[in-house]
Amino acid sequence: MARARDLLITFFNNRWLVFVAAMWVQSCAGIGYVFGSISPVIKSSLNYNQKQVARLGVAKDLGDSVGFLAGSMSEILPLWALLLVGALQNFLGYGVVWLVVTGRAPVLPLWVMCLLIFIGTNGETYFNTVALVSCVQNFPKSRGPVVGILKGFAGLSGAILTQIYALINSPDSASLIFMVAVGPTMVGIALMFIVRPVGGHRQLRLSDASSFSLIYCVCLILAAYLMGVMLVEDLIDLNQTIVQILTSILFVLIVVPIGIPLWLTFSSGSRTLEEEALLSEPQNKGQPESSHDPNEIIFSEIEDEKSSEVDLLPASERQKRILQLQAKLAQAAAEGAVRIKRRRGPHRGEDFDLTQALIKADFWLLFWTLLLGSGSGLTVIDNLGQMSESLGYDNAHIFVSMISIWNFLGRVGGGYVSEIVVRDYAYPRPIALAFAQGVMAVGHFIFAMGWPGAMYIGTLLIGLGYGAHWAIIPATASELFGVKKFGALYNFLTLANPGGSLVFSGLIASYIYDSEAEKQAQQRGDLIVKSASSLFTKLLATDDAPKCTGSICFFMTYMIMSGLCIIAVILSLILVRRTKSVYQNLYGKTRT
Repeated sequence: MARARDLLITFFNNRWLVFVAAMWVQSCAGIGYVFGSISPVIKSSLNYNQKQVARLGVAKDLGDSVGFLAGSMSEILPLWALLLVGALQNFLGYGVVWLVVTGRAPVLPLWVMCLLIFIGTNGETYFNTVALVSCVQNFPKSRGPVVGILKGFAGLSGAILTQIYALINSPDSASLIFMVAVGPTMVGIALMFIVRPVGGHRQLRLSDASSFSLIYCVCLILAAYLMGVMLVEDLIDLNQTIVQILTSILFVLIVVPIGIPLWLTFSSGSRTLEEEALLSEPQNKGQPESSHDPNEIIFSEIEDEKSSEVDLLPASERQKRILQLQAKLAQAAAEGAVRIKRRRGPHRGEDFDLTQALIKADFWLLFWTLLLGSGSGLTVIDNLGQMSESLGYDNAHIFVSMISIWNFLGRVGGGYVSEIVVRDYAYPRPIALAFAQGVMAVGHFIFAMGWPGAMYIGTLLIGLGYGAHWAIIPATASELFGVKKFGALYNFLTLANPGGSLVFSGLIASYIYDSEAEKQAQQRGDLIVKSASSLFTKLLATDDAPKCTGSICFFMTYMIMSGLCIIAVILSLILVRRTKSVYQNLYGKTRT
């Protein structure tokens, strides 16, 4: 009995259990991705026009991205309470929407419906915050893969929820809203005491690399499987038995990673000498608890004293020069020849709070490069339907499904590649961000040209690049500004996403599209006037906004987006140059 209890406690406190549970939470956290499927139900049930549905979409985007309340509450409430708040918000918001749509509650004004959509979707920011904060603290040496996988599952949640809804096979299309209200709420409440920090930095094992490899394999198989299932269900009318089998396979793929903490729990007694050596290493290099450590103070002085040529030397020689300079400064300080300055506030690589981070140039470089990169990517996602329609494609939802899968692979791949950059080369993680933004610049250019097959290639490049942002940016923020206040820092950075979408999609893309559509409408109107009577012309006139056809509709928009991505590349490279010494201090000492 005592042995069973010890195993249960070990299992419950295993950081891999927390990680797998966080993956399950994130599988329900992308509620905003399902809005495209529930908006037609709301529109038909409440007799809304397209403009009213668009306002609901804006409320959804704001709820999805405005997470400063979740970030602020993460510093006050325990994580289980934060997850509970998010679950209750999700249930309240979408639960009332379901009651209104099904006629079980009176019809509410549009602004109240917008508020409900905002509240319901905003619940996912709590899910995101809890999952990322707990796992970044549990896996301080593997932030890139952890963030990439978690954000990837959030991106896939729309496809997962849609497949579960296909299993239900309810004739009432409003049942999808009910599932969105109840499903994530149940998952969040069920796992709220599991997803938490458990001192994961003390649980290092040699098998961690193979564990991550297994999860990466599951991610790739899951992405390919969902892509195949969506295409098959779109082309073939499947019976319910086949749908049940396909959904069962999906559940198996999602549950498979639980084998990792189970195996580690039952093999916990056989720790090798190499693993003991790993545990004996200090885990918070670059993030000391005390601000009075003389080595920290001397390190800050080294940044002022060392010449720029030192950063250009090979790693071994650079480390040697820094150690020599550190020794000289320490001796000079001991003799009274130099007075070591104690700077106010933390240094890069230590724990910042939000107010301290807001006065740092590196933080704003991260913010603006995210605004330009992810904002331009979100512009593509928001306008994918109109763009495919203008180029003559009938099935716009194919591109929506494709960009979701590429987005997922971009998140997982961005975390994996950026981790190689910092782990194997001790080079700043933002260099991977610059590469992703360069890929996006090419994708925008291909969209602008409107060549045959441009939609397929552009969707691939934009999806991968956009997804990579959400793996690289959070990991970089945790490295430069610490994990203690990570929730507030991360949720402030996410404000760049709706900010970029508002300017690029809401103003630039819509203005250019409407202008081109108006020009084409005027040309068609001239032809009608020449060939028909005035009465016939009035009969043809409609109140709908004119539509634009051809690549000209988005040519200028995506040329601008391509230029903005190039600016983002430049900002990322500036950040790389500014943070080289920080990454050398964080990761250079661990290289062999």
